[in-house]
Order: sequence, then structure tokens, then C-alpha cells
Amino acid sequence: MPKKAAHIKIKELKTDIGVIKDLTLSIGRILDEKWTEPIGPTPFPSITDLREWDLKLLKRYKPMYMPFCDVCCLCTYGKCDLTGGKRGACGIDIAAQQSRFYLLSSCIGAATHVAHARHLTEHLIERHGRKFPIDVGGMSVEVEAPITRLVCGIRPRTLGDLEDVLDYVENQVTHLLASTHTGQEGNKIDFESKVFHAGMIDHVGMEIGDIAQIAAYGFPKADPEAPLAELGFGMIDLHKPVIACIGHNVPPAIEIVDYLRTNGLYGKVEVCGLCCTAHDITRYNPEAKIVGPISWQLRFVRSGVPDVIVIDEQCVRTDSLIEAQKIKAPVIVTSDKICLGLQNRTRDPIDKIVTDLVEAKLSGVLILDPAKAGEVAVRTAVKVAPKRKKFKVIPDVDEIIERAKKCASFGDCNDCRRSCPNDLPIPKAMIAASTGNMNKLASLYEACIGCGRCESACRAGMTVHSFIIKAAEKKLKEEKFKIRTGRGAIQDLEIRKVGSPIVLGEIPGVVGFVGCANYPNGVKEVAEMCSEFANRRYIVTTSGCAAMSVAMHKNEEGQTLYEMYSGDFDAGGVVNVGSCVSNSHIAGAAIKIASIFARRKLRANYEEIADYVLNRVGAVGVAFGAYSQKAQSIASGFWRLGIPVIVGPHGAKYRRMLLGRKDHEEDWYTYDARTGDRVYVGPAPEHLFYTAETKEEAMVMIAKLCIRPNDTTKGRAIKLTHYCDLHRRLYGTMPDDIHLFVRTAADIPITMKDDIVKILEEKGWKERTIPDPTLLPRLIRKRKE
Repeated sequence: MPKKAAHIKIKELKTDIGVIKDLTLSIGRILDEKWTEPIGPTPFPSITDLREWDLKLLKRYKPMYMPFCDVCCLCTYGKCDLTGGKRGACGIDIAAQQSRFYLLSSCIGAATHVAHARHLTEHLIERHGRKFPIDVGGMSVEVEAPITRLVCGIRPRTLGDLEDVLDYVENQVTHLLASTHTGQEGNKIDFESKVFHAGMIDHVGMEIGDIAQIAAYGFPKADPEAPLAELGFGMIDLHKPVIACIGHNVPPAIEIVDYLRTNGLYGKVEVCGLCCTAHDITRYNPEAKIVGPISWQLRFVRSGVPDVIVIDEQCVRTDSLIEAQKIKAPVIVTSDKICLGLQNRTRDPIDKIVTDLVEAKLSGVLILDPAKAGEVAVRTAVKVAPKRKKFKVIPDVDEIIERAKKCASFGDCNDCRRSCPNDLPIPKAMIAASTGNMNKLASLYEACIGCGRCESACRAGMTVHSFIIKAAEKKLKEEKFKIRTGRGAIQDLEIRKVGSPIVLGEIPGVVGFVGCANYPNGVKEVAEMCSEFANRRYIVTTSGCAAMSVAMHKNEEGQTLYEMYSGDFDAGGVVNVGSCVSNSHIAGAAIKIASIFARRKLRANYEEIADYVLNRVGAVGVAFGAYSQKAQSIASGFWRLGIPVIVGPHGAKYRRMLLGRKDHEEDWYTYDARTGDRVYVGPAPEHLFYTAETKEEAMVMIAKLCIRPNDTTKGRAIKLTHYCDLHRRLYGTMPDDIHLFVRTAADIPITMKDDIVKILEEKGWKERTIPDPTLLPRLIRKRKE
């Protein structure tokens, strides 16, 4: 392993040739690596080392900008009007400004995961030492850090080995962020290349964070049969003191569980979570409960159920302290990323902190020691629960009726509806409520994303979100689901089993449902898409809030998808890898297919592996509810690897897509590695970043984007069957571009042959060869040799 530079100072050294005084020796990185694979061309790549690969992708998948704002106000020359071809005071145009903003957001996302990984790694090293071994699957996972191996060219064996990797990714985030300063980069394509780099760095950071916690906390290690955990508001035992953990950094939540076990309180206090801390606490202790994704935060706090709220970092409502004060629940903040203006009580005696919280002398505290935070949380919850008696701020029905009458008196202002991201018909529901009819308010529940913007917009000060929750109270209390805890990595054996059918197209694709919960019509649509593709024998993976959303839907027998489908990484499986940082295992699986199945060299060989994935591995990411900068940077990392990402309608607010033009034939030529000829392969995959307005559009596009140039005729026929079937079922027609994806007559699905042949004849279709595709000329020379 590369070790950090060593600096040795010697005051006096006596030798046979004389006396040397004040000697300083500096030794650079020491290579102590037993990995026999030769190091590839791009170890620890800089911003520009993979630029040529990025330019190849961006020549095919050109940015399409959708400015959210047409001015720039980042410096004191502004604000500068960038409309109509104008340039700002620094010389930037609107296209470059959109890419610049996208890079800035991606840096935020990458920095968040990298900082999370740094915090976890340092904490775990402090607890277990630098020599603590990394084990994410025993003998079943020998390629235990595929992204780190691919990007950095090293194979981490211990927690201490991860520090060099973190040094690198932190350095790169700093350089990327510097590129966004006024008067730095000015070219939109180079900004986009840097976006790809930020995404790749983010994936390294996520992998480091998750393999560290898997190894040190004993999370499931590549286990397809990871335990099922309970999810939903209705799963919470209201008769016990309840501690709610919110965020993404799990050490404080784990300390809570450990304190309960050590002190004979296990089972007497309910521990639950929201967002990714909930995922990771159930990976540590499957008896913990998951309340739901980020959109459940406001409704859960206002319900009065939590007696103590423990906040760590990421995707936490910034008004959590304000909302907690309304229900008289103490808040314990545990991260330097979120301090909320609270006193730092880390060094104070525990008894004093508990007393201050129980007696309401303080509404919350900052405690940066996870163990101390865990003890304070438990002791406070036990003492506060009898006093609070689940005090809530959700109004009763009579109060809603009276307040709704005041809403009706304002007339048809529609402020709440205009502010609602999903354009919910709130005014009509409020008018109905004023007459005692709660049904219309209740009908808004599933599509409500819990943002609270309707309340901020209301000129009458109505707590509209609370009204909706009360109206749908019966449904809320009946939310009882099962979710498979995050399994972490994909086994090497699973990769060997599915590698060939994925690359040849016989398993039609790998679909990853990832990201946040900013859905246009609630969680049901994500579960329906997931079920659809599992039934079609795709490999379905899930993570983060999307993994929770997938669980929040049952079949007629009352089973969730995790109970219906296997957790194997195989055709028809539904695989929950875990929290946000576990997304790295989905990208890692694609990389391992190239390395394990195809035997491509992995070590610091990014371009060749990405070229393989782009042309051969039918994988698609679906972030239908993406909202955050983290989701943005995660997507960016998939793009550089050649994996397309589809977002839902709110994803248009990311301001730009990466779209191919199937009508531009010249964009779809690659090299045939067997002959060196440039050959047309068709628009496969057609896009890298695509916004789908509806569930139906997303489903058709998923099937389409799984098509790859390397598909065998059997594999292509299978993929076209799914594409055409979904298009015909959901749109009522056959796709008008089918001729672009049929290379030979053997590609045509037998069951659709007559329809497709007719279209081919109308389009003047001609048969073409199936190449060994690559975008890299050096691979031609390599194979000829």
C-alpha cells in the first residue's frame, strides 16, 4: 500500500566519516503492495487525466440546458444578464454558467459523501486502530473495493489504508471547487468534464465510507438473505420511549443501541430512524425500525411520537429544532456539519446534560462524542417520555374544520397550490374540509412530499401539511411494511454467474432504483416500476430513500417486494444494497463484470473499464425522486462509467440533460476492435441523463437504455421484446425507431416479427454487422498484437 510521506529529524548523527547535525530526511510515498496486477495508466487521476474519455462521451451526449435562472450573481460585478447570447462581466455565457453551477452542486454532493467517509474512517480508526482489516464479504468478495482499485490503483486491506484514498479525493474536490471561481474555467464542455470527475470522486468517497462501516460494525456482508426489518409509522411502539435518529452518519445511533444493550434497556426503548441512518441502524440491528424516507420527517415529528430526536448529518430539515420545540422533544445534534445554534456540551458531565434537557432548560444540545450522545439520548428519552405523553401538534378534525372556514373566506387565492411542487389541488380540499368532508385532504396524502411549502405560502397561516396528515391518519397508522436490510457488496460468485448473460443481453439489464423521495405521485409508482422489471427478469437494485419507497407497497397477499422477490443479484431479484453510500456497490457490480467476467485489467484502468461498461453492460440508474446535490453527484459518477440515469419530472430542475441525437448517424460510430474499422452501432444507449415526465415514460426509457452495441442476436431480441411490449402497452403504438436497433434479421423478436418487419420495410432498413465495439483506438492495437 502507498504510505504517507515520512519526515525524520535527527539532531546529531555520528558516523565513521564524521558527525552530522540537524539532519532532516524526507521519504515520499512507500509502495508496499502485493497486488500482482500491473498498475494501469491512470492511478489517482487528476482533473484532466480522463478528460479525453469525457470528451468522447460529451461529443455523443451533448448537454441540453434548461436554465432555472438566466442571470449570474456569484460575484460583485453581478448580477449579469446572460440572455440572448450576452456574456457576463467575467466573459462567461449562459451555457458555461449552467455547467458551472452544475459543477458547483456536484462538488457539494461529492464533498458531503467524502466528509462523511472521512468522519467514519477517523472514528472507526480511533475505536479499532489502523490495522483493522477490511472485510465486506469474506471469501465471497475478493474484489472488495472495485471503484477504489479502478480509480486509485490500490487495494485497501485495512482501515488505515483508506486514509491515502481520502487524502486524494479531498484534494480533487478542492481543485474542482477552485474551477468554479470567477475567472477560472469558461468552456461548457470542460465544465462538464469536471462534473464527471466530481461524480467519480463521489463514488470513491461513498465506497470508502460503506466498506469502512461494513467491516467495523459487522453489517451484512454481501448477504442476499440479509434480515428483513420493519418499516412504517405503524411499526413504532407508542407505549415506549421513542428515540428518532435522522440523517446519514450512523455512529450515534449505534451507540444508542449499544447503551441499551449494555444497561439492560434493550427492548424497553424504541429506536427508529429516517433517511439513511435508518438503513444503517437496521444493518447493525435489524430490530430497529425505519419510519420512512426524507419526506416523512415533518409528519413524524409533528405526530409527537419521538421523545428525543438525534440528528447527525445530510438531508435533515433545517427547521428540525423548531419543529421539535413545538412537540417539546429535546434535540441532540451530533455533527459539526449541523450545529443549529446549540451549545456545545461535548465535554460536560452527562448527568448535567440529561438534567438540563429533561427539565427543559435547553431545547437541545450539540454533542460531538457519539458514545456520550448515545447515553444522553437514552437517559433523556426514558425520563422525558412520561412528561411529554406523546404531545403532538397535529390538530383534531374539529379544529381543521374551523380553520378551513377561514381559508375559504380568502377566496380562491391558490397560493398553496402554486407553491406545491406537485401542484396538488389543496384549495378544493380545504373548501371541502370546511364543510366537514376530510376525504379530499386525505386523498392528497400519497402525493404529498412533506416539504411544507404550502404552509409557507399560506397568507392565513394554515398548517396545511398537518391537516393532510390528520385527514389521512388511519392510513398513516396502517403503514406497516417489511424491507430487506442493506446487503452491501455483490458477491464475486454472483458476478461470475450473471456476467455472461448480462453482457450478451440474455439478462436484459440491471436497473438501479436510487435517490431521494421527491416523487410526482408518491412512492407507489417507484414500487410499480420495480415490480415490473423484476417480473421481466431484469436484475433490480435499490438504495437510499428509493429502497424504502419500494417497500411501501404491498401485493394482494400483503407482501412487500422484498418479501416477494429474492435478494440475489440475479434475474428477477430485488437487491437492497443499503444507504446512499451503498450506491457504490451498484457501480462496483458493473465494474466487477468487466474485471471478473471479462478479465479486463482493473487496476487504475478507468477508460478501458468504462468503455466496456458503456458498450456491453446494460445498466440504467433511475432516480425518480432525485432532489439533492448528492443525488446529482452520484448520477455524475455513473455517467463517466457509461451508465445512463433517468430522473423524474422534478429532475428537470437540475438545469441540464445529456441527450443523444438518434437522427445524427455520425454520432453513433465506434471502432470494431476485431478489424479496426469504424462502424455504425445505432443509438445505444441513446442518452446519458434523461428526464421522464411520467412513470410510463420512465419504464419505456429504462428498457430502451439497457440496449448495448455488444448484444448478441438472442440478447437483442430479448431487449427489443421488452422495449416494444412496454411501448405498445403504455403508448398504444410500436416504437418509431425500432429500425435503428435491429442489426440483423435474427435480432427481431419472434412474437413481433410481422409488425417489426413491416416497419423495417417502410424505413428502408438494411442489415449490418455486429462489431466488437470500442471507443478507444488503443484497444484495437492491443488485440491485433
